[in-house]
Amino acid sequence: MPALKVVPVRPGGRGRLRVSLPDGRDVAWYDPGAGRISLLYGEYEDAVLAALAPYVTGRVTVGPPPVPTASDLARLALHPDDDLAPNRPGEALLGALGDGRGDRPPRRFGLPDPRLAELSAQQRVGDALDALAAAGWRVLHCVPLPGAALIDHVAIGPGGVFAVRTLAARGRRVRVAGPSVAVGRAEPRPGVRAVLRDADRAAHALAAAVRPVLAVAGPGRLEVRSGTAGLRVLREGEIPSLGRLGGVLKPADVETLYALARDRRTWTAV
Repeated sequence: MPALKVVPVRPGGRGRLRVSLPDGRDVAWYDPGAGRISLLYGEYEDAVLAALAPYVTGRVTVGPPPVPTASDLARLALHPDDDLAPNRPGEALLGALGDGRGDRPPRRFGLPDPRLAELSAQQRVGDALDALAAAGWRVLHCVPLPGAALIDHVAIGPGGVFAVRTLAARGRRVRVAGPSVAVGRAEPRPGVRAVLRDADRAAHALAAAVRPVLAVAGPGRLEVRSGTAGLRVLREGEIPSLGRLGGVLKPADVETLYALARDRRTWTAV
């Protein structure tokens, strides 16, 4: 049996390791995130397991490559410019602020750019939503709409589809009452309507029921009064509660809707 080589998959390999023969032919790959070793040739199983032994942690599943899901097939068919899946939380703000690669954000009257706080809030909320993947959820960030509008996050999972708007509280009190949202001492603004509008536009694009969520990052105090029927208001630390919802979408439905939602063209007429 020839010696096998273990090579990291870069870039975009999500930490996967390729196992190949000396002539370069792949015989398996190991996905640590999924805990799976996919064998292309069953006769090499013992050699593959021996080669990967220094890299494997915890229990793993060993077998043929999984059948591609609907979202996998959509990813292969999509032009990279049309695929929203790579978008990071706060993608638009990252671009506006120089993506952290040395461009200094502007200051106003000596104060830090307030967009930095908004970016931090979107990243924290986005990271909490991404953590729902283990419970069968799929999440998109910074979904572009016509007219330069954006939906901060779209979460699709067993509990249904949610359009999530992030609010950066920065330690201030947040009051949600009727159609208005007030942060600190500022005058109330019709923030609830914006969240509901996001959900309506997402429902039109996906031809599915979409529920609105206002995710409040870092509130000093959060007050939610009557008149917000249909709106779910969560602190960023409460986002994991979405992962406990179920009974709305089957796994195949989640994948089908995610494949539709990740295509930029889906959102061009809403």
